Amino acid sequence: MASNQQTRPGIGELAKDSARGRIGVVMGEIGGRVQIRPIRGGEEWDAMPDNVVALSAREELSARLAVKNGNSQVGL
Repeated sequence: MASNQQTRPGIGELAKDSARGRIGVVMGEIGGRVQIRPIRGGEEWDAMPDNVVALSAREELSARLAVKNGNSQVGL
Protein backbone atom coordinates (compact mmCIF):
# COMPACT_ATOMS: atom_id res chain seq x y z
CA MET A 1 0.00 0.00 0.00
CA ALA A 2 1.38 3.43 -0.96
CA SER A 3 1.85 6.07 1.70
CA ASN A 4 0.82 9.69 1.22
CA GLN A 5 3.10 10.81 4.04
CA GLN A 6 5.98 13.04 2.95
CA THR A 7 9.43 12.30 4.25
CA ARG A 8 11.33 15.07 5.97
CA PRO A 9 14.13 16.61 3.87
CA GLY A 10 17.61 15.32 4.66
CA ILE A 11 20.80 17.17 5.54
CA GLY A 12 21.79 19.61 2.79
CA GLU A 13 18.31 19.77 1.29
CA LEU A 14 16.01 22.77 1.16
CA ALA A 15 13.13 22.67 3.61
CA LYS A 16 10.36 24.87 4.97
CA ASP A 17 9.70 25.46 8.65
CA SER A 18 5.94 25.62 8.38
CA ALA A 19 5.57 27.11 11.88
CA ARG A 20 7.67 30.14 10.95
CA GLY A 21 7.06 30.22 7.21
CA ARG A 22 10.82 30.29 6.60
CA ILE A 23 12.85 28.35 4.04
CA GLY A 24 16.38 27.14 4.58
CA VAL A 25 18.88 24.30 4.32
CA VAL A 26 18.68 21.41 6.76
CA MET A 27 21.97 21.29 8.68
CA GLY A 28 21.29 18.49 11.14
CA GLU A 29 19.29 17.38 14.12
CA ILE A 30 20.20 17.88 17.77
CA GLY A 31 18.11 17.31 20.85
CA GLY A 32 15.03 16.31 18.90
CA ARG A 33 15.01 19.52 16.88
CA VAL A 34 15.98 20.10 13.26
CA GLN A 35 18.55 22.81 12.65
CA ILE A 36 17.95 24.94 9.57
CA ARG A 37 20.18 27.67 8.13
CA PRO A 38 18.93 30.46 5.85
CA ILE A 39 19.70 29.78 2.18
CA ARG A 40 22.08 32.73 1.88
CA GLY A 41 23.81 31.88 5.14
CA GLY A 42 23.40 33.21 8.61
CA GLU A 43 22.42 31.91 11.99
CA GLU A 44 20.67 28.57 12.20
CA TRP A 45 17.34 28.19 13.92
CA ASP A 46 15.74 25.17 15.53
CA ALA A 47 12.49 23.73 14.25
CA MET A 48 10.27 20.98 15.53
CA PRO A 49 10.55 17.93 13.25
CA ASP A 50 6.80 17.87 12.53
CA ASN A 51 7.04 21.43 11.17
CA VAL A 52 9.86 20.71 8.70
CA VAL A 53 8.47 19.90 5.27
CA ALA A 54 9.79 19.53 1.74
CA LEU A 55 9.28 22.47 -0.59
CA SER A 56 6.85 22.36 -3.45
CA ALA A 57 8.46 22.65 -6.88
CA ARG A 58 7.28 26.27 -7.08
CA GLU A 59 8.70 27.16 -3.65
CA GLU A 60 12.05 25.58 -4.48
CA LEU A 61 12.31 27.37 -7.82
CA SER A 62 11.39 30.68 -6.21
CA ALA A 63 13.96 30.23 -3.42
CA ARG A 64 16.76 29.29 -5.82
CA LEU A 65 15.89 32.19 -8.14
CA ALA A 66 15.93 34.65 -5.23
CA VAL A 67 19.45 33.49 -4.33
CA LYS A 68 20.63 33.86 -7.93
CA ASN A 69 19.10 37.32 -8.19
CA GLY A 70 20.71 38.37 -4.93
CA ASN A 71 24.10 37.07 -6.04
CA SER A 72 23.89 38.97 -9.34
CA GLN A 73 23.33 42.23 -7.45
CA VAL A 74 26.61 41.84 -5.56
CA GLY A 75 28.59 40.54 -8.54
CA LEU A 76 28.86 36.86 -7.58
